Amino acid sequence: MLDKAGMDALFHGARSHNGFLDRPVPKALLRELYDLVKWGPTSANCSPQRILFLATPEAKARLLPALSPGNVAKTMSAPVTCILAYDRRFHEHAEALFPHNPGLYSSFARDERHAETTAFRNATLQAGYFLLAARALGLDCGPMSGFDEALVNQTFFPDGRCCVNFLCNLGQGDSAKLFGRLPRLAFDQACSVL
Repeated sequence: MLDKAGMDALFHGARSHNGFLDRPVPKALLRELYDLVKWGPTSANCSPQRILFLATPEAKARLLPALSPGNVAKTMSAPVTCILAYDRRFHEHAEALFPHNPGLYSSFARDERHAETTAFRNATLQAGYFLLAARALGLDCGPMSGFDEALVNQTFFPDGRCCVNFLCNLGQGDSAKLFGRLPRLAFDQACSVL
């Protein structure tokens, strides 16, 4: 079990950041982040998440027209903005990802809707791993909706193979720009034990 400091870093003290300090995130740390995320389980090891790390002003400028006004300042202040997406044709990697039974993936090639649902569900699961891994590495996160999905897809995934799930700013958060902590539902409001 993690100690209190570990639990605080991942959960109790973790916050969604709205502003970031001017400190770069090294490319080596982004690689280390992915190298943690990739080990999180997905159904039949399908691993559909794709990540674009926007780490230059030029890359972020391409994203800017798709952002809701309330997300512009926080995104521009972040050293890195990630486009967390899913690959609709993840099944093309069957030989590498499920070598003992690559034929299991054949149903995805035949059924586009099944592939889309599986890709979205498992990439969302991987996105949860992404947030926890980033926090475990000492990075602060600012996950966001609030963008024009069609424009992000058109700009960054014009071939239609991948689709955006959500955006996440990464870096060292500016605690002065945090909002007050909001309440959460109690166990009995959100859970049932049968």
